[in-house]
Amino acid sequence: MNLRQLPALNALKTFEAAARHESFSRAADELFVTHGAVSHQIRALEEELGSPLFAREGKRVRLTDVGCRYAKDVRAALIALADATREVREGQRARRLVVSSASSFSARWITPRIGGFIERHPEFDLELLSTNALTDFAREDVDIGIRFGPGPYPDLHVEPLLDEVAFPVCAPTFNGGALPATPAALAASPRLLRSDDQMWRVWFEAAGVSNVAEPRRGVLYQDSSNLLQAAVDGQGIALVRRSIATHEIATGRLVRLFEIDAKSTSSYWFVCPPPLLASARVQAFRTWLLEEIERFRTQFTARLSPWGAP
Repeated sequence: MNLRQLPALNALKTFEAAARHESFSRAADELFVTHGAVSHQIRALEEELGSPLFAREGKRVRLTDVGCRYAKDVRAALIALADATREVREGQRARRLVVSSASSFSARWITPRIGGFIERHPEFDLELLSTNALTDFAREDVDIGIRFGPGPYPDLHVEPLLDEVAFPVCAPTFNGGALPATPAALAASPRLLRSDDQMWRVWFEAAGVSNVAEPRRGVLYQDSSNLLQAAVDGQGIALVRRSIATHEIATGRLVRLFEIDAKSTSSYWFVCPPPLLASARVQAFRTWLLEEIERFRTQFTARLSPWGAP
């Protein structure tokens, strides 16, 4: 079979639409072209085949016997081609795993650990989206979201991952190494600011120090990862979440001040559209993530000082 003798695919698609509607105008609307473009394509196809496919009756058209038989075969061939294309695309998509999470959690918690998932599942192409915007699964091509918030999230499969606490940290060389000895002394120290919470007040209440106002002056940090880096650079004392401060404390780049936690009203959640939960790529990441969460929880629970139980 010489495939070069086949008519152009665009001409066949135009003929199939015109045959299905038995109307050049309706075919033009479906294909977003003009009536004249459809008419031209059909005439060119008829000339190439050497046989009329439509009988013109004024402004109306109807399929000839030849056109009817040809339309049936062309439609079957186009459906087969569309099915084959869909299978290829779905196969590619099944290998692509898109995970969205908050920027700080992605940078400070997921990224240092993600190599383990990649080694375990080389069959998946992982895409990590770092964003503080809430994923709209109905509009965005995302498989999994790791959300930090109060929950719950309706119309999604939701699983709790990790509760969160916050505590103050600073560089060991901050203030020449003369670090605050009491929570009350910390209140008079330079404190870094976050724009979206009142956690300093919560922490001082947990420490038994009242009437300490939130910091009002200085750089206002939108992202927790940037806040953490400012503390590492010695710019002040930061109130940071446990999940993102672990590595810097373990390596000595930061020290924790006092064994007092401010419990957050937000937690980390695993969310995904219910139809995707059973997919191999989502199940693979979920299993790996839950294992890493449990390992992390075990590690900080074992460190009775300074971590304490969650």
